[in-house]
Amino acid sequence: MIESHIVYISLGSNKGDRFKNLQDAIDLIYLKVGKVDVISKVYNCPSFGFESDDFLNTCLRLETELAAKDVLKELLSIEKQLGRIRNKKSGYEARIIDLDIVFYDDEIIATKTLQVPHPEMEKRKFVLQPLFDIAPKVIHPEIKADVAKLLDNCIDKTSLESINIWLKNPTKKHSFSKYNYIAIEGNIGAGKTSLATKISHDFNAKLILERFADNPFLPKFYEDAQRYAFTLEMSFLADRYQQISDDLSQLDLFKDFIVSDYDVFKSLIFSKITLHEDEFKLYRKLFYLMYKDIAKPDMYVYLYQNTQRLQENIKKRGRDYEQNIADEYLEKINAGYLEFLKSQVDFNVKIIDISDKDFVANREDYLSILNAICD
Repeated sequence: MIESHIVYISLGSNKGDRFKNLQDAIDLIYLKVGKVDVISKVYNCPSFGFESDDFLNTCLRLETELAAKDVLKELLSIEKQLGRIRNKKSGYEARIIDLDIVFYDDEIIATKTLQVPHPEMEKRKFVLQPLFDIAPKVIHPEIKADVAKLLDNCIDKTSLESINIWLKNPTKKHSFSKYNYIAIEGNIGAGKTSLATKISHDFNAKLILERFADNPFLPKFYEDAQRYAFTLEMSFLADRYQQISDDLSQLDLFKDFIVSDYDVFKSLIFSKITLHEDEFKLYRKLFYLMYKDIAKPDMYVYLYQNTQRLQENIKKRGRDYEQNIADEYLEKINAGYLEFLKSQVDFNVKIIDISDKDFVANREDYLSILNAICD
């Protein structure tokens, strides 16, 4: 289960190309911090607390897996990357970009480097007005009043002017609107479940995960493959057929598409490797009888990882019955998948080499995979 946090960030700029500075900051926030859900209008605001050029201010809502201190670290890095040099002297100053955490979930944080909710935000209309656009009912955890009430009661009577140009949400670059059903496939330990889960979470998809953990024959197969191969493959065949039939037939009006961490045709790939020739011929006949009416995915994504990385991932996730899987077996599976995919002219296939990527720990790697899928 992905643990995500809701963060509201205030953005401001009054030096250089102010609108571009805001857009560049939002693009980098999406790249480094998390998914941008919504962005407020942009407001032209007089400088607050000092004499300088007018600011452009906006606010966004963000979903992130990062802790609050790590969000702050990334925001400071983005400010520096965009050219902001922080003056160690106290007081206000003109700035290329200013990024502040307004809310982090409903937490109250008070450290030397971070205060959340942002101190005195209730006195600053340039924070409250954009925040009101996207979060009028969010409660200030200390004051116990929502943003709408804070704005009504704000002592700052500065006149703000909204501009008629909207900032672009970088999340929309990754669109799955042309797909009804995406299958994420890969070898043992490739990360298909992790990727399918992240896509489901970020893009409102119905998630179908293979129910392999409950299969009583899987540990036995890894102990004695010769004895349990046919029994294992037949049990998987029945389970996958039942699950995919049920899940694909159940329409979810509140989800935009379906993403799964397997495709039913993996049964043929694994069985060809594990079964004797005569067993495989029987198995293949049963397979096509059962699966001839099952819908194929609109997009088939195969995550390729080299054997060394697969073994590292297998060791890391620590399933006892997987710890003695031989390199040769993993290499046969990879070869089987690639041979199968090359022969499927009706499949919309994308093979993505992730051997040098860690899309769970590194958001930029994750976005590079989304780029490859959505391209």
